[in-house]
Amino acid sequence: MTITVKVTEKTKNMMLEFYDDLKRDKTPEYSLFQADDGDTVVTLYTSGKAVFQGRDADLASEYWIETERINAGKVEYTNSDKKEKKVIENKKSYEKDYMNCNAVGSDEVGTGDYFGPIVVTASFVKQDDVSYLKELGVMDSKKLTDDKMLEIAPLIAKRIKYKSIVLTNRDYNKYHKEYNMNKVKAILHNKVLYELMQEDLPVDYVIVDQFVYPNKYYEYLKESKYVQRGITFITKAEDKNLAVASSSIISRYLFLKEFKKLEETLNMKLPKGAGEEVDRVGREIVEKYGKNKLESVAKLSFKNTERIIENQ
Repeated sequence: MTITVKVTEKTKNMMLEFYDDLKRDKTPEYSLFQADDGDTVVTLYTSGKAVFQGRDADLASEYWIETERINAGKVEYTNSDKKEKKVIENKKSYEKDYMNCNAVGSDEVGTGDYFGPIVVTASFVKQDDVSYLKELGVMDSKKLTDDKMLEIAPLIAKRIKYKSIVLTNRDYNKYHKEYNMNKVKAILHNKVLYELMQEDLPVDYVIVDQFVYPNKYYEYLKESKYVQRGITFITKAEDKNLAVASSSIISRYLFLKEFKKLEETLNMKLPKGAGEEVDRVGREIVEKYGKNKLESVAKLSFKNTERIIENQ
């Protein structure tokens, strides 16, 4: 089976980052990379044509078809088996399907921050909770300030059931010696979802804010003893489901609390993200405490580490 997807620049950049660890040494002419992803060979051409070839090409391409639809408003793709070309445009029917329902949803915070932990939360929101959470402003979770999240997260936590896990920098660095970031995220999401679902909740959906296509998500969990199945994977799920949005806010709340403790331990203000200011503060930490200190306060896999220690 061969599936060809036309992707825009934003999706191309996302694919380059996603397949970085899976790239072949040699690539076809006019291609940016060729990668082995399970039983599928993925080739991305400079023209923006992404080609998925193999037994699981439909599964491998599913995530990128949806990603391109979100990024560009529509997506064009062809399937060699069905000999057809499809064009899918944005549709806004998510609220009807995923808003007014009983759902467990998970989301994570901290994966883009050099300093601070990764926090993953799974929350259970009943249909009876929907109005209350909307009044708190949970639907606008990505637009809320940190101060607002610190204010409403305890109110959400009192109202709903949830499970959270905080992965410290030291533990992340141990994990990352064997696993890439997406596998780490899959393991953490699975852990909180499985634990919460053991409470025998009356759910209509179990939703994950999609960061990898479903087949790959479960492949990451093949070594896990317990795996939560029956998951609905949705991109930008915090905009479409209140359980995911609640998880995002609770995770951010816990992240901010842990981040403050880190600042107090180091006796300095830490920047969030992974920009130039992070590099500057990282050098200060190395000068004050030594480069080994980074192992307990930062994610060493980030490129910031190389820039921080190159002149030390």
